[in-house]
Amino acid sequence: MSDGDGELEARLVEQEEFEPSDEFVEQANVSDPAIYDEFEENWPHSWERAAEMLDWFEDYDSVLDDSEGPFYEWFQGGKLNASYNCVDRHVENGDKNRVAIKWEGEHGETRTYTYQDLYREVNEFSAALLDLGVEEDDVVTLYMPMVPELPIAMLACARIGAPHSVVFAGFSADALATRMNSADSRFLVTCDGYYRRGDALDHLEKANEGLSGVDHGVDAAVVVDRLGDDGFGHDLKGNQHDWDDLMADHDGARVDPVERDAEDMLFLMYTSGTTGEPKGVKHTTGGYLAYTSWTSHAVLDLKPEDTYWCSADIGWITGHSYIVYGPLALGTTTVMYEGTPDFPERDRLWEIVEKYAVDVFYTAPTAIRAFMKWGSEFPERRDLSSLRLLGTVGEPINPRAWKWYYQHIGDESCPVVDTWWQTETGGMMVTTLPGIGKMKPGSAGPPLPGIDARIVDTAGEEVEAGRAGYLTVNKPWPGMLRTLYNNDDRFVSEYWQEYSDPAADEWVYFPEDGAKIDDDGYITILGRVDDVLNVSGHRLGTMEIESAIVGVEGVAEAAVVGGDHEVKGEAVYAYVILEDGYEETAEMRERIIEGVEDAIGPIARPEQVIFTPELPKTRSGKIMRRLLEEIANGEELGDTTTLRNPDIVTEIQTKVQGD
Repeated sequence: MSDGDGELEARLVEQEEFEPSDEFVEQANVSDPAIYDEFEENWPHSWERAAEMLDWFEDYDSVLDDSEGPFYEWFQGGKLNASYNCVDRHVENGDKNRVAIKWEGEHGETRTYTYQDLYREVNEFSAALLDLGVEEDDVVTLYMPMVPELPIAMLACARIGAPHSVVFAGFSADALATRMNSADSRFLVTCDGYYRRGDALDHLEKANEGLSGVDHGVDAAVVVDRLGDDGFGHDLKGNQHDWDDLMADHDGARVDPVERDAEDMLFLMYTSGTTGEPKGVKHTTGGYLAYTSWTSHAVLDLKPEDTYWCSADIGWITGHSYIVYGPLALGTTTVMYEGTPDFPERDRLWEIVEKYAVDVFYTAPTAIRAFMKWGSEFPERRDLSSLRLLGTVGEPINPRAWKWYYQHIGDESCPVVDTWWQTETGGMMVTTLPGIGKMKPGSAGPPLPGIDARIVDTAGEEVEAGRAGYLTVNKPWPGMLRTLYNNDDRFVSEYWQEYSDPAADEWVYFPEDGAKIDDDGYITILGRVDDVLNVSGHRLGTMEIESAIVGVEGVAEAAVVGGDHEVKGEAVYAYVILEDGYEETAEMRERIIEGVEDAIGPIARPEQVIFTPELPKTRSGKIMRRLLEEIANGEELGDTTTLRNPDIVTEIQTKVQGD
């Protein structure tokens, strides 16, 4: 475990509660509270309800094989195909003309794919991959932005039994090479470029640089022409193929979906590790697809007739589970958007919600805080009355941002599901079921039915209600990662070592998050264990302090880190972004300090409040607290190349040194 052996403390007061409307409950996919008892009493067989949402070529022999924990196997013996479940069966069931994907480019161009269109293109690209030499179990790397060819390529890979490894388009050439080397991937699908805030970006140059660092060489690369006349004039190399040419060559081709065992790998998803070496998280076909389908149905309340939009990037697990596999398995219409929320105007997302009459919207707290900073006048320009449900994902959301989202986007009529989960879990783990549970701003909610999540102390004992501790998961679940690619030892040591008892065959998953639990069993995520501050012997979660700061009128976003202190050991340093129209004054700084003391106590009083126009963030929107800690401690700064805004680090550093 991380710094210190002291127990984690929770000091924020309880928040008010909100109930879903009767109208929402009446139409909800899941509205009977008895589902929690049913899952507990019939576990693990209760997970058959998830498996039953899929079409199987061969039935499974058992729901769960737990004989070799923590290497659990789900729906053993069953055979299915993810591409068939996301495409073919909807065509066969008479829904070929239903829209599968609505895509919007940054400049407003659109493409619409029915399930019949998707079926045709997935088949044609499957045939192209086979002709390029891709065989079952070959890992195909997809280094692409938010263009429709990305989900088409994912589904084509799944169709022929070739696991895909999607690398976020914003990652560097070195990151691409590292992931291809780790996965021993010899095939790449990429594109010439894409648009960001009106500018065309040269993606192929970066891809080519990455390919030069692939140790084992590359058999073939496919390049999508996204930019057309705005392209950068690259000639394709000998083993590089134009996407459109390949599709024309395989016009009308049909490829039978490969029967995959439930435990066969569907994809690799690389995520950052504490050692700096990315971890290849392995997800399988049966359990993962069943779990994402069920959570899309139960938590996001998705129906086939819905138009649904998750604003994440498919380069992250959220996009895999809740843009592609979950919604398409349910036969829903899923929206994809290429650009940023503020181009050309700050109402761009709401323009798209209005344009497509979006029913369910799922986004990140980072985005919500930006919306709040910009002001409510932007969503007020648009008709958002089509919205039925809102969701958040990616990090804890503070109560003030939650309520802003509920009020200004959902018009106080849309339930908000605040979902906690990880790349490794495959899908949502802790959240309310919107047709059943009351909502508490800032608290994710109870564990989902069938999820045995507990809050424990450093000794592994459950804490009392109202106390904080460490989140653990005590039973396996279908969407879980099976291992780390070619590294079983690291899989065990990184996720199962802290609280498990291997001698007793008792395995406890530890996601390294601090959390607290209330009398109703609602869990509030306090942040990563690494994001815990030890102030005068008190271990405080960064999320609580940040929530207190954002609770001050005029504050849009905050990040707190620990800085060295002669007396306290560690002191609180707060980096604060103000809403438009508020000034960086001594009075505002004092109001922030008072807000923290009122909400948490003098123990959490910030040693320093630094105003900044931005925070250093990765390209996925996560705040890089490590850099903020280095600034607070006057240390030499580490790597900033993975940031989407590297210049802000120097600006903040200059400001702190000036103060």
